[in-house]
Amino acid sequence: MTDKKGCEYCLIVEGAYLTEGEAEHALRDPFIEDWVEQHGHFKIHNMDDIQVTPGVTLGSLGVYMIDERVFEISSDDPERPLTEHKAKGVAEALRRQDMFDEINVEPREETSVTD
Repeated sequence: MTDKKGCEYCLIVEGAYLTEGEAEHALRDPFIEDWVEQHGHFKIHNMDDIQVTPGVTLGSLGVYMIDERVFEISSDDPERPLTEHKAKGVAEALRRQDMFDEINVEPREETSVTD
C-alpha cells in the first residue's frame, strides 16, 4: 500500500435504469422502506442513520453513471472510503435487495467520476 489510506473500492452495478436518479432510487428505496417498517417514519436526515453494512451508511453512498445502464456506487465521504471488506458488505446487501442485475466490487480508479 503506497497510499496512506490504502486502496479505495467501489461497486460497479448494472440495471434497467436510464439515469443516475433512477439508480439512486433503486439503491435507497428498499433500505428506506425497511427503516419505515421498523421506525414508522423517515426523514431525510435519517439517511446517515441507515446502515447498509457495518460502517457504511446509506447517506454516505453516491451513484454515478459510467455507461448506459452501468453505474458506480462509491463513498461520497472522503474520510470514510469503502475498503474491500465494506464494499463486499454493501454488495451482499444489494444482492439481497435484488435491485440490480449485476453487482461487482472493484478497486476505484484514480480518476473517478466524482472528480
